[in-house]
Amino acid sequence: MTTRSCPCGRPESYDVCCGRFHAGTAAAPTAEALMRSRYSAFVVGDAGYLLRTWHPGTRPGRLDLDPGTRWTGLEILGTSDGSAFHRTGTVTFRASYRGGSLHERSRFERVDGAWVYVDGDFPDE
Repeated sequence: MTTRSCPCGRPESYDVCCGRFHAGTAAAPTAEALMRSRYSAFVVGDAGYLLRTWHPGTRPGRLDLDPGTRWTGLEILGTSDGSAFHRTGTVTFRASYRGGSLHERSRFERVDGAWVYVDGDFPDE
């Protein structure tokens, strides 16, 4: 996966883009970057990263990913706040998988300086 573009849709390789967040050598600087890295974690099956980047108040005790799900693309539909100058942010996206798609408005917050996923809702199409 090191020579292809990142699963999140950015042109950089996985290692340069989301892989460094997954490996713990860098932290996502914005809510959108965290959301993209979480999508990539679903693609590569990194449940540990998903749990580590989940708000402690809403994080499940465990996360079992379906190995049969084939994620096929990510489209960012909108963002609100979520930069280095904010404490909260939202990212609205559509994540496609073989057989369908997931449309979500995700909420993010900074905890101890790091962006984490809080929760999300499913806006009407």
